[in-house]
Amino acid sequence: MFKVATWNVNSVRMRLPHILRWLKTHRPNILAIQETKVPDDKFPKDEIEAAGYHVIYSGQKSYNGVATISLKEATDVVYDLPGLKDPQRRVLGATIDGYRFLNLYVPNGTSIDSDKYQYKLEWLKKLCAHAKLQLQRFSKFVIVGDFNIAPADLDVYNPKAWEGQVLVSEPERAALQKILAVGLHDAYRLLDQTSGGYSWWDYRHAAFMRDMGLRLDLILLSDELSKHCKGCFVDKTPRGWDSPSDHAPVIAEFD
Repeated sequence: MFKVATWNVNSVRMRLPHILRWLKTHRPNILAIQETKVPDDKFPKDEIEAAGYHVIYSGQKSYNGVATISLKEATDVVYDLPGLKDPQRRVLGATIDGYRFLNLYVPNGTSIDSDKYQYKLEWLKKLCAHAKLQLQRFSKFVIVGDFNIAPADLDVYNPKAWEGQVLVSEPERAALQKILAVGLHDAYRLLDQTSGGYSWWDYRHAAFMRDMGLRLDLILLSDELSKHCKGCFVDKTPRGWDSPSDHAPVIAEFD
């Protein structure tokens, strides 16, 4: 079984013991992590390689940052979306084990009336154009990451409480639907149409214990890969560990 996973770790240095523990237990073929929050010269490359993995990364101090950890070595690595020269480190694309793999940390947007919200929508437009071109080149194409969008009300613990806010607003959801419409499939929803599947819970208000979450971390698959997806699930276990990330890993399995 081929395993692909994504996990916003909210600081790779703080969460390194969790990452190594999780890799040892699950042995994914590819794990994408986001919000590494570390410049490249401080990334814990040696520790991850000692666990039997290759790793590529693109980071900055204190914010953002992405890394892709894999059993097979990555090639043809890219660090930006075409046409978007962005100092924020949010993108890492590579070919790994026959898969074209795009690891993303999508902008949060902050609030509907913020310039950062408009930046998010423009960023998603660039992603849509790039995804369309990648699908023309690669039959085994995967986009994973923290999208900072709950795709539908099914993915929100209390839709009314979130109505009109960033992460669930109609323009964000419409932008995500345009990305899916170029020929991608939400792996989790291929197999589960019920509410829940949350991957993020606020640190406040005992949100995790009360399962007050949102499904923000997605695995999007090309037509070819969607035919071979045998499961997609959220591993909530690490969210219950000491000093956890506020996100949990999402795993997809393929035959």
